[in-house]
Amino acid sequence: MNIRLPSPLWLLLALVAPLRAAGPYLHGFDPVLLLPPPTALHSSEDQVDRETALRVYRARTPADVARGKAESKVTLFAFAPQIGPFLQPGKFPKLEALYKEVDGEIKKVTDAGKNHWKRLRPFQEDPADYPEIADPETTPGYPSAHSTRGTAFAAILAEIFPDQRAALAEKGRLIGWTRVEIGDHTPQDIYAGRVLGQALAQAFLADPAFQHDLAEVKAEVAAGR
Repeated sequence: MNIRLPSPLWLLLALVAPLRAAGPYLHGFDPVLLLPPPTALHSSEDQVDRETALRVYRARTPADVARGKAESKVTLFAFAPQIGPFLQPGKFPKLEALYKEVDGEIKKVTDAGKNHWKRLRPFQEDPADYPEIADPETTPGYPSAHSTRGTAFAAILAEIFPDQRAALAEKGRLIGWTRVEIGDHTPQDIYAGRVLGQALAQAFLADPAFQHDLAEVKAEVAAGR
């Protein structure tokens, strides 16, 4: 006999069940096939890019430095000011679980690009020009992982909070640009991260397993706001 549960009960089951471990969502994503190589070290383009980075670094403010330190690791809650004060740790476990999976998959992609191109960061190429680095990274600079994450997370969160789409996109851009302000990246690294982040977001959203889990997250958020 088929028993049809009332719709509120279906919603309750969706909310209390743990997030299905459907990841990985990405399959064969290669950043080297998507992005162009960075400019050659000491080429005219490279020189202009690094000169621009130095100007931005020298114009940084204490607030820029503080933001760079606070966002050493980009978390879901970096977007809380854009989404709303109800976004608190532990309140939306399915959203946090989805974010954790996406974050891990993005890291693998950005690491693949960094290790392929091995582009020096500004403070690595010209250490005398960068006496104080708020968050010195040891990995190569291209593409920027912060910029990639900021862009991808903003696009995915906009599917959950569509009314905040513009504010989320702007925060995603700022997460990347802050890395230029504190001396970790050049603009070229950041722009590559934006392209990569946008492509990754579209790849996640095209995956049926991701869409399944995203639907559960949307139900959780709708009930908990």
